[in-house]
Amino acid sequence: MQLTPDEKAMLDGRDGPAVQAAMDLLMRYGRALGAERLVETNNVVASISATTPFMRDYAMQRGGMDAVFSEFSLDSDVPVTIPKVKTFTTHVQLGFDPGNAARMGVDEQTVQFYKKGEAYITGLGVQATNTCTPYQVGNIPTRGEHCAWMESSAVIYCNAVIGARTNTEGRESVGAAMLTGRIPYWGYHVDENRLGTHSVHIATDVITTADWGMLGYWIGEEVQGRVPVIEGWSKLPNLSRLKHFGAAASSSGGVEMCHIVGVTPEANTREQAFGRNTPREALTFDAQARQRTWERLNSTAKRQEVDYVMLGCPHYTIEQIWEAARLLEGRRVHENTELWIFTPRAIKSLADRNGYTAIIEAAGGHLMTDSCSAMSRAAPKGTRTVALDSAKQAHYLPAILGVEAWFGSTAECIDAACDGRFNGRSPS
Repeated sequence: MQLTPDEKAMLDGRDGPAVQAAMDLLMRYGRALGAERLVETNNVVASISATTPFMRDYAMQRGGMDAVFSEFSLDSDVPVTIPKVKTFTTHVQLGFDPGNAARMGVDEQTVQFYKKGEAYITGLGVQATNTCTPYQVGNIPTRGEHCAWMESSAVIYCNAVIGARTNTEGRESVGAAMLTGRIPYWGYHVDENRLGTHSVHIATDVITTADWGMLGYWIGEEVQGRVPVIEGWSKLPNLSRLKHFGAAASSSGGVEMCHIVGVTPEANTREQAFGRNTPREALTFDAQARQRTWERLNSTAKRQEVDYVMLGCPHYTIEQIWEAARLLEGRRVHENTELWIFTPRAIKSLADRNGYTAIIEAAGGHLMTDSCSAMSRAAPKGTRTVALDSAKQAHYLPAILGVEAWFGSTAECIDAACDGRFNGRSPS
C-alpha cells in the first residue's frame, strides 16, 4: 500500500503506540481488501463501549476500558493507552436503555459499568449519541465526503440519501479510523463502484413506510449486495420511509449503495445512475411481488394474540413518535401486551418537551433509548408473538429471540398493542 509521509510517521510510532497499532490494523485490513492506499476521513460512526457482563469482566481482569479498546478495536493483545480521537465520531446503539434497565432484565452492576463506559467514550471525545441513525442527531456528512460508518442501515442512508461515501465497517476498522483519520480506499469510496448494476421499476403503489420497507426487503433479496437503480415512485419518500427502505434492503441482501432516481444525489437521471454500466438485469416490483414479500415477512406468525409490540428499528424519528402518540392518545395498551418504542436520546428529549412521551406513557407504552430488542436480545418476559412495523426487525427478531413476528403498518401495530391481537391485512 502507498502511504503518505504523515501515514508512514503514524505507522512508525510518531503519535504513540495506540495510533501505531491502529495504522498496523489498517494496513492489514487494506491489503486484505486489495486497497492501494488509504483515504482521509473525519466522520466515523463506531461502537467502542461495552455493555455485556463478558466485557465488564474482561475490563476488570485486564485493567480497564483501554484494555477493551486495545483488544476489541485495535486487535492488540497488549493493552495500550488510548488517546483522544482525531476524528468526529458518533456512537452507535448499545445493549440496553439505562433508564429502563430493569424492564429489559439488566442488573444494577451492569448499569454501573455502562455508565463508566459512557464516561470513557466521552472522555475520548466520542459523541454519546447511542443510535443506529446518526443522521438524525447531527452527524450529516456532505455529498462526496469519505466516512467510516458501522451499522448497515446507516451505511445505505449515508451512501444513497446523503451522497457521502462509506463501506459497512466493523468495530476494528472504525476504532483504527477514529485514531488515525484514515480508512482503506476501496468499495464505495471509489467512483466506478458506486454506479448502478440492476434496474428496478416500481409498478405498484409504494407510499407508506411499510410499503417502502417491503420494497427494500424485496430488492435486497433480488440483488443481494449489488447496486440497484430504482425508478417509478409516485410519491416522494421522506426520511422515515427512506430509513426503513434502506434497513430492509441491507438486511435481506446486504445492499450498501443504491440509486433512487430523483432522490439520490448521484442519480438525477437513470443515465447518471448507471454511467457507463449496462444493467445486468431488469426487475419489476409489482402488486404480486409486494404480496409475496408481505407473506414472507409474516411467515413466522401463527398466533393472533400479541405479547409485545416493538417500534423503532431503525430508531424512530420525531415524526414517527408524533404519529404514534396521535394513534395512542385516549387509548390504553392491552393488559397482556407491552409496547416499547425506541428512539435516540436526543429525539426522546424533544418528545418529552412536546408531550409525546407523556401520551405514550399514559397509554401504557414506554419510549426507550440507546438500543432495540435485536441489539439487547431483550423482550418482555414470556413473549411469544411480537408485532413490528420494521421489515428489518421482522427479518431478525424471530431468529434472535425465537418468537413469532407480525409485520404491518404503524397503525396496525398500535392497534395490536391496544387490542392484544394482530389484525393487519395483506396488501392484496
